[in-house]
Amino acid sequence: MSPLPTRMINRWQNRQEPGPGQGTLYWHILVGDHPEARDLAHTAQKRLASFHGLHMTPIEWLHITTLVAGPTDVITPDQQRDMLAAASELLAGLPPVAVTLSRIFYHPEAIAVAVQPTAPLRQIRTAVQTATLEVTGRGGHTEGPTQWTPHMTLAYSEAAQPAAPLITALGRELPTSEFVISAVALVAQQGPERCWDWHIMGRASLLGRR
Repeated sequence: MSPLPTRMINRWQNRQEPGPGQGTLYWHILVGDHPEARDLAHTAQKRLASFHGLHMTPIEWLHITTLVAGPTDVITPDQQRDMLAAASELLAGLPPVAVTLSRIFYHPEAIAVAVQPTAPLRQIRTAVQTATLEVTGRGGHTEGPTQWTPHMTLAYSEAAQPAAPLITALGRELPTSEFVISAVALVAQQGPERCWDWHIMGRASLLGRR
């Protein structure tokens, strides 16, 4: 996540996205129902509100993208149900995860907050990837070319501009936010990313003892 970018770019300028009637299935850890996550996002987005060229994540859809499973026109409804069943079985023995959010990281396409600790979150990702592979024969993928790092995106960049003023306004850390993650959701995103036309197909819960 370092070094810091010098310029922001338009995330969607050359990005291929689903068209009307098309969709993408994601495994997301949805955190918009946690007051702690909402408060952190409100604080950050308020500091960034005066800047143009930023598309803020809707508070209700704050999330940790865990895996891009594949297109909805390839993964059938029956397979989606089987994926959820397989993931539920794999996650049943894992305990809920207490996470901490504080450190801001900057990418030319987005501004996000890191989620710690990473080890138990990687276990969740391994489980949903295994379930996806078992059912569909596809292992899914991470968004972008880099290794998966748990994060909650606060704002996406939709314009070219210097990064330094944004970094100065928001800083490198926010007041620490802590809460417990207890499930991962299979979400169907219909159409382009910025439309936020999301549909929760089901959840797989972490049922082990903490």
